[in-house]
Amino acid sequence: MSRYALLLAPSANRVYADQAGRLATAELAAFGAALSSGISDIEVTPLGGVEYLMFSGTLTPRDVSYLSNLSAAYALFERVDDLLRPVTLTPLARYDSDLITIPKYAGKTNEQFTKLVLNLTLLASASAGRMLDGHLTVLDPLCGRGTTLNQALMYGYDAVGVEIDGKDVEAYKLFLQTWLKRKRLKHTADLVPVRRQGRRAARRLEVTMAASKDDHKAGAVQKVTVLQADTTQLDGLLRGGVADVLVADLPYGVAHGSHDDQGGLSRSPLDLLERAVPHWLPLLRPGGAVGLSWNVKVARRELAEDILLASGLEIVPHGPLDHRVDQGIERDVLIARKPG
Repeated sequence: MSRYALLLAPSANRVYADQAGRLATAELAAFGAALSSGISDIEVTPLGGVEYLMFSGTLTPRDVSYLSNLSAAYALFERVDDLLRPVTLTPLARYDSDLITIPKYAGKTNEQFTKLVLNLTLLASASAGRMLDGHLTVLDPLCGRGTTLNQALMYGYDAVGVEIDGKDVEAYKLFLQTWLKRKRLKHTADLVPVRRQGRRAARRLEVTMAASKDDHKAGAVQKVTVLQADTTQLDGLLRGGVADVLVADLPYGVAHGSHDDQGGLSRSPLDLLERAVPHWLPLLRPGGAVGLSWNVKVARRELAEDILLASGLEIVPHGPLDHRVDQGIERDVLIARKPG
């Protein structure tokens, strides 16, 4: 068994960076279940004045490929006596990283945190063994301007989003089309109306894209579908069992909210969750997992768990992931699995 040292990536967000070691510890522990022999003795240790995430294990090349996708991973070393021997990381990176880093807008979730939640959700699902192999579909039923969708694309997956704000859907279409044109990647992008019972019920953005001309010629394309619709009224708009995992950042109850049944604006993420879960779960395949983040200052964890348990989901335990975002937001993560 060897001792490894993982150098954590710097974060542009100072508040998030201050808590990165603790969050990475919980995420690394979750990766352990997918590795060939697991890992142990995880701790944050300073070496030469820099913090490393230390752990013990016997890593195969596939294990290293898994750990290469840790959201905070920057460099990996095997410790040999007092020396560090570099271990080459092979992250899933189907496209250039600016697909993730370019978009900047008010309310955008930290992309490193988005990757962490997606990782935890994938690892909790029945698809954990296929995480490195593609052909998965990620659903974000509160997708905003597509941070989670873009991370899914980076992993080589298909992505499905739902967003009620038409301006956000149009902004995402404009960004993705512009980015694909600038990269000279083969693609199509159409925003079309969707009718239900003879009436316009939504708009659908459909994008197909390929990472290279050879992929496009071989039919190895990825698909992004974004519905401009109310996430609590999805009947007939998406086929059942469309997604392997569902990842969502619930409204924080500070700057963002959701429309309630009376047409007003509700600041409670629990109200939205209770109304939306019955519409979300049929879209998730058996064994699929749900990953949610939200502001614990406006919604207690136990109440969020109760909603998911009442819907037949199993809560998946993980290390502590609660952390401060700003004065009004303390964020946490909840992972649950659909029986299958």
